[in-house]
Amino acid sequence: MAETIFSKIIRGEIPCHTVYEDDRVLAFLDIFPLSPGHTLVIPKEAAERVDQLSDESAAAIGRVLPRIARAVMQATGATAYNVLVNNGAEAHQAVMHVHFHIIPKIDERGLGIGWKAGKLEASEAEALKKAIVTAL
Repeated sequence: MAETIFSKIIRGEIPCHTVYEDDRVLAFLDIFPLSPGHTLVIPKEAAERVDQLSDESAAAIGRVLPRIARAVMQATGATAYNVLVNNGAEAHQAVMHVHFHIIPKIDERGLGIGWKAGKLEASEAEALKKAIVTAL
C-alpha cells in the first residue's frame, strides 16, 4: 500500500487532534470538517478499502465506532449524524487508507446527499443474492 497522510499521522510524524486511540484504531478530528465534531476513525492496519481489512481490525473498528459516535453526539449536541466510508477512487475516496467519517448533522451543516435510487427486480435480486451467498 502506498504511503498516505494517515500513515504519517499513525506514526506521529504529523500531529492530529486525537479523540480516541488503542492498539488497532485511531480517531481524530477532520481538519476540513463538514460540521463541528466531524471525526475520522481509522484502523492502524494499512489497508485501502474495508474489504482488505483483517477481521481483527474490522472488529476493532466495529467495537469503537458506536462509542465514538455517541461521544461526538454528546459533545456537539447533534441529534443526527452520518457514518460515511468511501472505498476506491471511483467511490470518491481521497486518502487511500480506510477511514470512517462520523459527520454530525447540525442545522444545515453536515453531509448532503443526492440519492438516485433505482428498482430491484425480483429476477435480478435472486441472481445477486445467489452470487453474494456463494462468495461468502
